[in-house]
Amino acid sequence: MQVKCTLCDQIHTLVDNSLQAKRLRNRRIYMYLCDSCYERIENRTKERHATGKFRLFEEKKKEDDYI
Repeated sequence: MQVKCTLCDQIHTLVDNSLQAKRLRNRRIYMYLCDSCYERIENRTKERHATGKFRLFEEKKKEDDYI
């Protein structure tokens, strides 16, 4: 199975029976990232976490949930 990285547009080949290939085939929402792009995003995210200014926002609860 040939896949294209969504960030760098390089084409890679995956084994047809691999778990990643099955996920991409069955759930088209998933996007493929090559190893170099995945590592780059992972490292930059860890750097942002280390600064202490990185916050994840939670969904606001409705007033009905408090009753």
